[in-house]
Amino acid sequence: MRFNRHLCSLLLLACGTLAASAPPTLRAQAQERGVPANTAPPARSAPHASPALPAGAGSIDAYIHATWGTLTRSMSSCASLSDPKLNAPPLLYLPHDLPEPPEVASLVRRCGAQVERLPFRITHAGTDAVIAPPGLLYLPHPYVVPGGRFNEMYGWDSYFIVLGLLRDGRLDLAHGMVENFFFEIEHYGEILNANRTYYFTRSQPPFLSSMIRAVYDAEIARGRRQQALAWLARAYGFAQQDHALWMSPVHRAGDTGLVRYYDTGNGPVPEMADDSSYYRDVIRWLLVHPEVHTTYLVHGWAAPDAAERAELAHISCDPDRSSVCAQAHVGAYWLSHDFYKGDQAMRESGFDTSFRFGPYSGSTQDYAPVCLNSLLYKYERDLAWMAATLHRSAEARQWNAAALRRRSAINKYLWNPQKGMYFDYEFAAPDGRGKGGGRQSDYDYLTTFYPLWAGAADAEQARKVESHLNLFEKPGGAAMSTLRSGVQWDLPYGWAPVTWLAVDGMAQYGDREDAARIAAKFMAVVRDNFACDGTIREKYDVVTGSSQTNVTAGYRQNVVGFGWTNAAYGKMEDLLKKIGAPKTQISPPHPPCRISPSAAPLPAAASAP
Repeated sequence: MRFNRHLCSLLLLACGTLAASAPPTLRAQAQERGVPANTAPPARSAPHASPALPAGAGSIDAYIHATWGTLTRSMSSCASLSDPKLNAPPLLYLPHDLPEPPEVASLVRRCGAQVERLPFRITHAGTDAVIAPPGLLYLPHPYVVPGGRFNEMYGWDSYFIVLGLLRDGRLDLAHGMVENFFFEIEHYGEILNANRTYYFTRSQPPFLSSMIRAVYDAEIARGRRQQALAWLARAYGFAQQDHALWMSPVHRAGDTGLVRYYDTGNGPVPEMADDSSYYRDVIRWLLVHPEVHTTYLVHGWAAPDAAERAELAHISCDPDRSSVCAQAHVGAYWLSHDFYKGDQAMRESGFDTSFRFGPYSGSTQDYAPVCLNSLLYKYERDLAWMAATLHRSAEARQWNAAALRRRSAINKYLWNPQKGMYFDYEFAAPDGRGKGGGRQSDYDYLTTFYPLWAGAADAEQARKVESHLNLFEKPGGAAMSTLRSGVQWDLPYGWAPVTWLAVDGMAQYGDREDAARIAAKFMAVVRDNFACDGTIREKYDVVTGSSQTNVTAGYRQNVVGFGWTNAAYGKMEDLLKKIGAPKTQISPPHPPCRISPSAAPLPAAASAP
């Protein structure tokens, strides 16, 4: 029976199916701009306590080991070409000046794929030319995808995936994924959100230096010191180029010395074609919450003619260029150009969607976020380490100085000594970008633990942040926020990557008990749901302890896989072996099973490898 369950799970992974849908009702409450948050319902009491590391943990470890293979893609695999987000024929793009690799001809012959070259050479970040039709971007090495609708190599997902691969002894695969990011920088101008043409306008949270260090350490551990040093010298150059992306003018957060997320594109994102109701849901929410003052709505036309569509292209989006835009209205109401800039910047952050930067994060581009600036502090410390390791002492001093300047700006703008937490900073006034205004957000978000993971907090700051863990701690781990907004990156959902960063950060500062307890709770939820349906998912409801989600707008699926959850589970397992189980007994919720893999219909097997 166990064999059948795991076979079902792997087939579901390979075909990118089995999604848990949620009711479409929209009952979000906005805290950030004046609407009180709903009170979270009381957590369901658990019938019994779960140990930190159960005797049966081997089966979930076997699942994780097997799914690295299931989730691996390459340019010799037909499975790589599929894009579940768009209804489009398989199309692969090569860089403009790259000779055709031998495996591409085989891909065409076996998979019926079309191959094109990009129309020009891309030399810098933020290419805003529309490449039509959309397609997959060539990468030279195999890579692991998150799962489900996410069938490409993602920026920040890959950091956690690399950790999981290294833990599983798959150094060559992890090394190849980092090399793919070097290839993206060299041939596509930057590390992309993911390797699809519609992601040319944005990147994702900067974890490249952390990936480089992880692979370097693994090479050293295998006794390959000379090869590792030679590779580090090459990697250092690419890391500097990636860091420079975030220092560009469009990413500057006014005169704060901090940076922001920003996307150079306009209008709704093409990848939302498989969820055509999302932007309409946002409009409906704004219409029923007029007390929440934003610049997100414009009144236009229900059935615009050519002249009116041209006007919409300036004030909202271009319905002639984007099929997603053409559907993104409720009667005569459309979303503003400014909202779409925030919506796209939110997707560079990876936190899509929350109410952290206004309703549906429609003002993301106006904030200097804790997460991004903490990551860049660590990035600059990593660059200093690389330079020192390569005996470039002057450069090491420069990078350490840059990190100190960033830490000073973090303390000035993002640290709140009265509240004892880090908060995002809205640097831009509503009527200007980076001029005047400026205020610290009061939105409680789990990224307040990022400075601990990055090493940017001092001991007293870390202690104060840890003292507020109770704001986020739930029966199944740590929730992303204190607001039930109805979208997936807020309460009640807990996500493996941010949970791991929080847990690891607390452990680094000596708070082993809190770190162990949060890790044990989250692992218990993952295990319980795995025992129920034989799968691991991208997120969990940490209040109910279930993989069943009730997202009211945005991505309603809870995708099976799942790359970063697999990896973070393994890292938490290792951490508990190192620091020990929590001293306090945990009692996570045990929701009833709602999915029976043996009863679920199996998808058709893939027709090509």
